[in-house]
Amino acid sequence: MSEHPFAQYVRILGKGKTGSRSLSFDEAALAMGMILRGEVEDVQLGAFLMLLRVKEESADELAGFVSAVRQHINIPTLPIDLDWASYAGKRRQQPWYLLSALTLARAGYRIVMHGAAGHTEGRIYSEQVLQLLGHSPCANWQEAESALTQHNFAFVPLRMFCPGLQHIIDLKSRFGLRSPVNTLTRLINPCGAPYSLQSIFHPAYADNHQAAALLLGQKNAAVFKGEAGEAERRPEADLRLHLIQDGKNSIEDWPRLVSGRQEKQEQLPFADLEAVWLGKSADKYGDLAVTGTLAIALRLLGKAADADSAQAQAMTLWHNRHG
Repeated sequence: MSEHPFAQYVRILGKGKTGSRSLSFDEAALAMGMILRGEVEDVQLGAFLMLLRVKEESADELAGFVSAVRQHINIPTLPIDLDWASYAGKRRQQPWYLLSALTLARAGYRIVMHGAAGHTEGRIYSEQVLQLLGHSPCANWQEAESALTQHNFAFVPLRMFCPGLQHIIDLKSRFGLRSPVNTLTRLINPCGAPYSLQSIFHPAYADNHQAAALLLGQKNAAVFKGEAGEAERRPEADLRLHLIQDGKNSIEDWPRLVSGRQEKQEQLPFADLEAVWLGKSADKYGDLAVTGTLAIALRLLGKAADADSAQAQAMTLWHNRHG
């Protein structure tokens, strides 16, 4: 029996401590292309993903995977300002980052947020909460264009523009582990926005995200460790912000916004988040999380030169969100 064409990529990753290596950019792109076209057997896919998970993806692998995804999907020509990846979900705190994104949209920035829901039990996802806030997930790119025209904001689920990747993410319940897809989706930027905002859960991934973004030609991007892995600043933690601006990478260290540690919320009722958004109630931690996240976005967008000016502008935007 002749060898399956995909076997070579499994072998590269799994040939033992001395014989295995990372995939090159081109190898990663070819492998992901086969996966998305359905040319890989289930047993091969499982072995491939878990070998990558144990090894941890390199920047070249991430960039190669994303390059293949971009060639596979139907990329729309939607003029937007900011790409916002949202794939982690929240379980300890409210999804304050959503209020940051909607505040930016009200200030005139056109934002496409993309994500996947339901892959980890016990978490709430952007898609669920945004629908309650009046922003339904877009079923196609025409709906996304309409949402941007009306609200400067659109949420596009991964299952809409790349169902093959959604299927792999949904395999988490079988693997018991996340796969590299949970990482590479944050880099897709399906609309080719000039600015990209990404969060990671493990700090060690930030360097790879930054390097992969550069390999993919992303001229402006921000990567940081966010609350629960979402692009939300943790006010009680120091922030290490990995930036790409005009094609040049840098790292900035921002001091924490408050001392102490916020306790885990046992429940995350939507009514509480909605009340803060509408200005009917106040939440000190929520205000800091919203404005801290806004500050990161403003720094990325080149509207502020440093952390202090970014935070000051963020507070003004937040307080003026309803006109």
